[in-house]
Amino acid sequence: MSSIALESIYIYIPNKGAPVAFAVAFLIVAVVHAWQSTRYKAWKWTVLHPLCALMFAVGFAVREVGAFNYEVTRPNINIYITSTCFIYFAPPLLELANYHVLGRTLYYVHYLSPLHPGRVLTTFGFLSTLVEMLNGIGVSYSANSYLPQGYITAGHDLMRASLILQIVVIACFALLATVFYRRCQHAGVLNRRVKTPLQILYVSMGLILVRTIYRTVEYFDLSDASTASVTNVDELNPLLRNEWYFWVFEAAIMLINSCLWNVFHPGRYLPVDKNLYLDKDGVTEVLGDGVDDKRSWLMTLCDPFGLLNGPRGKRRPDGSRTMWMKLYDPFGWLESPRGNKSRMSPESYQNNAHSVV
Repeated sequence: MSSIALESIYIYIPNKGAPVAFAVAFLIVAVVHAWQSTRYKAWKWTVLHPLCALMFAVGFAVREVGAFNYEVTRPNINIYITSTCFIYFAPPLLELANYHVLGRTLYYVHYLSPLHPGRVLTTFGFLSTLVEMLNGIGVSYSANSYLPQGYITAGHDLMRASLILQIVVIACFALLATVFYRRCQHAGVLNRRVKTPLQILYVSMGLILVRTIYRTVEYFDLSDASTASVTNVDELNPLLRNEWYFWVFEAAIMLINSCLWNVFHPGRYLPVDKNLYLDKDGVTEVLGDGVDDKRSWLMTLCDPFGLLNGPRGKRRPDGSRTMWMKLYDPFGWLESPRGNKSRMSPESYQNNAHSVV
C-alpha cells in the first residue's frame, strides 16, 4: 500500500524504482520495434509502435524525477504535467497504430472489407485526433493546481469526455474487425497471414480497453478530490490512494501491449505493398492496382461505408433526391463529377493483376 502524503502532487509518496524499470523496458521495446520496422520495411504503417514506446520511456523517466520532487510547487507541477502528458498521449496513438494494421489487413482481403480500407485510418484517425485534443487540454488543465478551480474542473470534464469517446471508438473498431473476421471465415480465406494480425488486434484493443476503463473510473472520482483540498484521505477512491493500480493497469498493461506486437509484428504477416492481395482461393497472392472502387477519394472519405451506393442512395424514378440523400449530402457535392468519377474499371484491374504465388 502506498504511503499517503497530503503535500504530494500524487496524494501518495511515489515509488522511486518502478519508473526506472518501466522506462528501460519501454526503451528496449522501442529499439526492437524500430529494428523490426526496418527489417520488414514497414515504417510507413508501424512507426507509431516505436514512437509510443519511446513516449512511454520518456514519460516514466520524467516521473522518476518527479518521484524525488513530489511536493506541490510550481516547478514540480511542471514535471508532473510533462510526465503525465507523455504517458497519457501514447495509448490513443497505440489505437491509431491498430487502425493502421486493420487497414492493411483490409487491403489484403479488400473484397470482403466492410468499408474502403483506406478510410479506416482517416475515419478512426479523425476520432483519435479528437481524443488527443481533449486529452491534451484536459491534462494541462486538471494537473495544474495553480489554475482557477473552474479550469481544473473543466480539465477533468474534458478528460472524462476523451476517455468515454475512446471506449466508444474501441467498440466501433471491434465491431468492424469482427464483421471482417466473420466474412473471411465464411469465405474460407482466413489463413495465418489474415488470422494472426486480427487475433492480436483483438487482444491489443482489449488491453487498451481495460486501461481506458481504469482511467475513466479514476477520473470520474478525481473531479471531487484535488491534492490541494483533500483532508480525509480515507474517503478517496482506492484507485487514487494506491499507486499499484497505476503500475498494473497503466504501465504493465501498455508494456504487455507493446511487447505483444514485438512478438507478433504485423510486418511478418502482411505484405509491404498494399496492392498485393489474397485471392479468393485463400492461397494465391495477386498483385493488382489496388481496391476496385469506382468512387473517388472524396467520395470514399465522406461515405466510407458506401451508404449512398445502396438503395437509399439512389434517386427516385422521377429523378428527385430521396430524404436520405438530402440528409446525408444536402448540397449534392458527392454526386458531382469529382465525387462520382471512376478511378479504374474492373477490366483494367484484372489486366494489371498477376499471380505471385
